[in-house]
Amino acid sequence: MSDLVETIKAATALSRLAFGVFAATALFFIGAALSHLVLSGNVEHVLIALLAVVVAGVLDVPRVRLGPVPHLSPMISLPIVVVLALKPVFETVPAVGLVALGVLIVVWMRAHRPEVAVYAAGLTSVGGAAFLAAHDGLHAFAPEPVAAAAGAIAYLLAIIAVEALRHRYDMPRAGRGDERHYSVVRLVLTVGGFAGLCAFIAAWTHPFFDQRTDTLAVAVTLVPLAVIGAGAILVVRAVAMRRRLAGVVDGVIDLNATNHFVKTGGQASPITIAPAGTSTDLAAVLLRSVAATVGVESASVRHEPAGLGEIDAPLAISVLGGQFLVARRDVMDYPFTRDDHRALAALAHTADVVFTARESIGGLTIRANTDPLTGLPNYGAFQDALANINDHRDYSEALAVLFIDLDDFKRMNDRYGHQAGDEILSELGRRLSAVIRPYDVVARVGGDEFVVILTRLSTLAEAKLLAERIMEATSEPLPVSGTVINPVLSIGLAYSAHRETDVNQLLRDADRSMLAIKKSRRRGGPANESSINISGHRSSQMNDIVARAIDEDLLELAFQPIVSLVTGQIWAFEALVRYSDPELGPLSPPSLVEKAKSLGRLDALTRQVALKAMAAAADFRLIEPRIVCMTINVEAGQILPQRVGSFVEDLADRYPGISLCLELNERSVARVSTAVRAQAEHLRDIGIMIALDDYGSQDSSVDALVRMPMDILKIDKSLVDDLDDVRQREVLTALQGFGDNLEYSMIVEGVENEAMATHLSALGIRSAQGFHYGVPRSFEKTLSRLEEFGAAAVLPSPAVTELAL
Repeated sequence: MSDLVETIKAATALSRLAFGVFAATALFFIGAALSHLVLSGNVEHVLIALLAVVVAGVLDVPRVRLGPVPHLSPMISLPIVVVLALKPVFETVPAVGLVALGVLIVVWMRAHRPEVAVYAAGLTSVGGAAFLAAHDGLHAFAPEPVAAAAGAIAYLLAIIAVEALRHRYDMPRAGRGDERHYSVVRLVLTVGGFAGLCAFIAAWTHPFFDQRTDTLAVAVTLVPLAVIGAGAILVVRAVAMRRRLAGVVDGVIDLNATNHFVKTGGQASPITIAPAGTSTDLAAVLLRSVAATVGVESASVRHEPAGLGEIDAPLAISVLGGQFLVARRDVMDYPFTRDDHRALAALAHTADVVFTARESIGGLTIRANTDPLTGLPNYGAFQDALANINDHRDYSEALAVLFIDLDDFKRMNDRYGHQAGDEILSELGRRLSAVIRPYDVVARVGGDEFVVILTRLSTLAEAKLLAERIMEATSEPLPVSGTVINPVLSIGLAYSAHRETDVNQLLRDADRSMLAIKKSRRRGGPANESSINISGHRSSQMNDIVARAIDEDLLELAFQPIVSLVTGQIWAFEALVRYSDPELGPLSPPSLVEKAKSLGRLDALTRQVALKAMAAAADFRLIEPRIVCMTINVEAGQILPQRVGSFVEDLADRYPGISLCLELNERSVARVSTAVRAQAEHLRDIGIMIALDDYGSQDSSVDALVRMPMDILKIDKSLVDDLDDVRQREVLTALQGFGDNLEYSMIVEGVENEAMATHLSALGIRSAQGFHYGVPRSFEKTLSRLEEFGAAAVLPSPAVTELAL
């Protein structure tokens, strides 16, 4: 009872007054019910009353949500129907009291909060009073079902009004906001459905009004209501268990996927660039996981433990903003259960483990990648930073590398001593860190050698201006061991206007430019002043070739047939990208795709391939109607709506007679987010197929078969290169069994001769692809094949030779 006292003390005067009114109302109705039982002295009535209390409590457990947002929309229970069931035995006032008593007991047992139990019983009593007023007011001149329906509507409106007032005046004081999410449709359906239910119960029990047959009244109404309530409780518990399990699994995956060590400034640790649009805030991911797993009105990380209506789990990592992970629900929502506590503790523990691991790895990484003398990144960290910056910059964003050497450092080291030499290097590092911009990088890569990465450049002139500013700042006189020296620097500058295929070439060019200055000095050039030499480096020609091919829509496609081993007919084609440069000739497809990816044009390439592939499929289908599917290759992350997901949805709608299949390579699905999995399910729901490509090509596992929703599993040729080996045949049989059980089809790639096809047919494999059925050919040659041979899977040898020419 101490919680009740503390709650009342902490409440405002208005809240205490309202609580008193509710408590008095509940006491009035419950007292009336108990008085009636005592005065009647009827044992059967007592037994019926006990059953009514139990049924009312059971019916109070399932809740009806009045809005679209779980745990942020008002919820109500409907135990008042018990009043109608008791009409043959009890008057309305004692019946309402029995219902309020059942609600009081159940809420107290479930929430372990007497003040909440008293409020719930009082709320039910207020609703019961409204029910009584409406029902009894109409009972004299309206049929019983109409009066019952009116009472039901009055009950709901009273409950909704009281709850709205509570949220309006109590919630701001509690610091949780007063916004409640209602749905007009849900309100109408709830009010109409409840009114209809009450009218039905009234019509059902009305024939027994004059008989006063207690046992029959219980049999026809209370028992079915108890069964319905118990069934609803089981459904609620099952849904909650499934939500918790899925939430914990997704939460663990998302927490482990967070990249907590994103560097935005400074030079003390390696730079890591997070993928665009991905939240890297561990606390934000943790709170989202709590909301999805436990189901809460609010979740927070704070220093104070859980208060009333809350649960908490301790956090060992105070860097997230507190020592406790706290979840809260509204008092009229479902109370937290022991399983909710366990789920919350599991997420908190996962966050602790993830953060500790990241901290340990991060600390080791910093020490391994930091120069101990200057505190700058070392050569390894510099290489990682240069590669990251090059890979993640826009194609048109330029960068420059400065290779800086301190001339005559060995002589100064020998003359003034090693301690003085260390002071010179430390001061030079400090000056470089101070003069560069926040988004540039400086590192020490050798004894007296430093490098600077200048980012976000537009022109070579801008890079030269920044290099001159760095040279001036670092060439200022430097006091050492009682004397002053004037550092002389040799600076080589290499400028890159576009993304590099081999970014290390940029560093080598800057190094050569720096060495050219030193060589010039040995031949009599200026020896007492710092100098800058600009390299003649130009970005790779390949960058421009691939960018132009994509931007000017010059890509071509080749098509390889996919055949049915059952019918011996082609039913699909795989579209493969091709490009031949007028000067360099054909480009390797893998290098073309990788280059497009490094240039930030992979999505543009995929859209072009998809558009041309589906247009070709439509032409193929005009000649051979058995061609029903076209497959294209994408990476898992590309299927998100903001990348190519929305595009392929629109494209599939334009070709309703052709199934579009997206082949995801196994490497790209090794770590996928819940958003990618959900998008894959959505695409499948609208008729776009998902295939897992190249299964068995590298470190494949059974986990890959269940990680992504899919329709087709494509087996890599490495698993079928020796079908005389019983182990390969057993693996294929097992995978075919998985496919049958998990409802996906299987296509075996790399079928190169009739013997392999025969083996596969004997194993029950139904689809195949490989050179035995045709090498990838251009659109024109594929069209010619279909015109001459139709959908035949295997062509006569002369025809194969002729088409290949």
